[in-house]
Amino acid sequence: MMTNLFSIFEPSSSIFNFSMNWISTIMGLLFLPYSYWASPSRWSLMWSKIMFSLHKEFKALLQPSHNGASMMFITLFTLIVFNNFLGLLPYVFTSSSHMVMTLSLSLPLWITLMVFGWVNHTKHMFAHLVPQGTPFALMPFMVLIETISNVIRPGTLAIRLAANMIAGHLLLTLLGNTGPNLSTSFLFVLISVQMLLLILESAVAIIQSYVFAVLSTLYTSEIN
Repeated sequence: MMTNLFSIFEPSSSIFNFSMNWISTIMGLLFLPYSYWASPSRWSLMWSKIMFSLHKEFKALLQPSHNGASMMFITLFTLIVFNNFLGLLPYVFTSSSHMVMTLSLSLPLWITLMVFGWVNHTKHMFAHLVPQGTPFALMPFMVLIETISNVIRPGTLAIRLAANMIAGHLLLTLLGNTGPNLSTSFLFVLISVQMLLLILESAVAIIQSYVFAVLSTLYTSEIN
């Protein structure tokens, strides 16, 4: 039962043993020509306003020397939110529900920040391991705790995104599988609940993309 249930997240379409489901991850490139139209559409104008608002927020969170990095986190947000919404469509592979993708986003970013911080701002990185005002006797424990919390950051980012996408999809699948066994009156109730859950999943898709991008921004702001 559980194997069949989680099999909805497994890539199934393949050509010459190459999974075709992952192509959905880069389908967002098809929307790039819209930004070069002489007369932008309402969708392009709305998306530009969203990007401008995110740029101002990320710029406020980053250090003055890292202001240019806000565009990188806007791109990260765009990629995640696109894949989250794409996974809500029927028969479309949800790449953001796999740890392979989420770790591929968080781990290289975290390693880059750590290498840059420890090479260029070694004293500041050491200072982060001991919060200000810590008693001398507790310093070894605080260093251990801060080190562990720093090391697990890419894992928590990846697991948070993947787990939230998996949970919503599993709930929709479980409720959808009960449809053939219900009477007509209960079927209308099930469809209403499914529509509400789909709206909730749409909100989760945006929120989790925003959380991933904001936390990545906050981690970057710690590197002075």
